[in-house]
Amino acid sequence: MSFVTASIFFFAAGEVFARLYSLNHRVYDIEMLHYANRLKVEYPDSTVGHFHKPNATAKLMGVTLATNSDGFRDKEYPLSKSQARRLIFLGDSLTLGWGVEEKDTFSTLLENKLNQFSPTEIINFGVGNYNTEQEVHLFLDKGLQYHPDEVVVFYFINDAEEAKPENFKNIFRHSDLAAFYWSAVTRLSNRLRYEAYYHGLYREGDRKGWARTQEAFLLLKQRCVENGIGLRVVLLPELHRLRDYPFKTEHQLVKDFLEKNHVACLDLAPFFYEKELASKLWVAKDDAHPNAVAHRLIAAACEKFVSYD
Repeated sequence: MSFVTASIFFFAAGEVFARLYSLNHRVYDIEMLHYANRLKVEYPDSTVGHFHKPNATAKLMGVTLATNSDGFRDKEYPLSKSQARRLIFLGDSLTLGWGVEEKDTFSTLLENKLNQFSPTEIINFGVGNYNTEQEVHLFLDKGLQYHPDEVVVFYFINDAEEAKPENFKNIFRHSDLAAFYWSAVTRLSNRLRYEAYYHGLYREGDRKGWARTQEAFLLLKQRCVENGIGLRVVLLPELHRLRDYPFKTEHQLVKDFLEKNHVACLDLAPFFYEKELASKLWVAKDDAHPNAVAHRLIAAACEKFVSYD
């Protein structure tokens, strides 16, 4: 057997094993690969980059992730607005509700809670692998047509990253084996350096993404003012280390910027400081996205902030 033939056989056997393994084991990078292949499409605006397929459904992280006719993980909302107060939640995979059922996401929980007091509609614009700039441009393209009363941006520490364009032509995006090996390598790397990486996003001289994030916030504020739309920002905590939270400085930097530009902001990290085990709030052992318990905590912590006043 030649080296080439042996390599092809090894890869094919490994691919079969990876796919069989992923049927009964949730591996973060494989699940994200399936998310990209089953639910994502290129978006006409290159600044946005990618978006969800409309009316699509996939089983990811053991839960159903379905999109409506406009590509959002939410029920259908008409473009025309009723008498209900309408909010749009902008965010990434945390806002999308990665790893939790739609009924357990903080956007759904908050909509149900606020409706007990007055008619409220919350449209979840969360999309996985977005940064703030992508979220803002998606809103400018799709959100304004829904005529919201308010926009709430759910900001996460890595939203200051520069956008990483989806490569829809990469052959490895169809390989569970490649994702499996990538997961093994990145898991160790992330454990060793994720804090330094997040700090670096805001470090002087090395923060192009943070600069673009600030520009995106200012653009969003301008459009909201022009259209009579309220704007608020919620800072979501990074869930690896809660008691001695390592990103207080970065959160303060974001809060100072927002305060300077007269944008209301709520930092949820202090609300989580006293939680016992951070990993009990994760969707999986290798995935620190907030689980259903954490989503309930987030909803409770920002209920008053997003309520009508």
